[in-house]
Amino acid sequence: MQHSSTTNPNRGTAQKASKRRLARAGSVVLAGALLLALSACGTPPWEAGGTAAPHASASKSATKAPQVTAVPNELAAGNAVHTLTAGAASLTATYWSTLSMDKWTAAANKPLSFSLIGTLAPDDGQNVYLSRVTLTTAVHGPKGELPAPAPFTDQTTVNPGYLIKSPYSYSETFVLPEIDPAATGVTLTITYELLIQSAPLATDYAKQTAVDSLTVAIAPKPE
Repeated sequence: MQHSSTTNPNRGTAQKASKRRLARAGSVVLAGALLLALSACGTPPWEAGGTAAPHASASKSATKAPQVTAVPNELAAGNAVHTLTAGAASLTATYWSTLSMDKWTAAANKPLSFSLIGTLAPDDGQNVYLSRVTLTTAVHGPKGELPAPAPFTDQTTVNPGYLIKSPYSYSETFVLPEIDPAATGVTLTITYELLIQSAPLATDYAKQTAVDSLTVAIAPKPE
């Protein structure tokens, strides 16, 4: 018996299509491997000097702190000693307060004590007398000068004056009253008027004047 074979034309076509798909898949795999190899061999941008896109950062504007000007206080250490000259007389003035500086507020009564002692050069035995002392106050505020209290004066009641030649001295206390609440400091000007004997036992005198100043801070009002 003779057998006949029949060839299916669609089968050959399917085989050819399958081979083409395999070939394309192989090409894709090869291209991917090549791309991967090239990427692995490349230099990263941070090593090649590349500049990455900058990140936005919040910038803060610089704010200057307000400048606070400190008010000088010559009594901050407890007392102040000044040396003055009036003609042939050398004077030493010492200032202090029995009220602590933290209580030197605008509303407080502020005592200022001071003493004065003098020497002569040359010293031929004459005496030195204080005939008058005057204290005036200038009140300072953040925007300028403020109203000031009336001057203080001590006029001698003895003739020719208070003996201040060492070892004798003159002492006094003036009390500054309440001042403007905006005050930050005071400048005290003290004027000393002297009489110096022309010779020992003489009744002739030479008048000399010495002017001194003292700056004191006004403490803020307690909260």
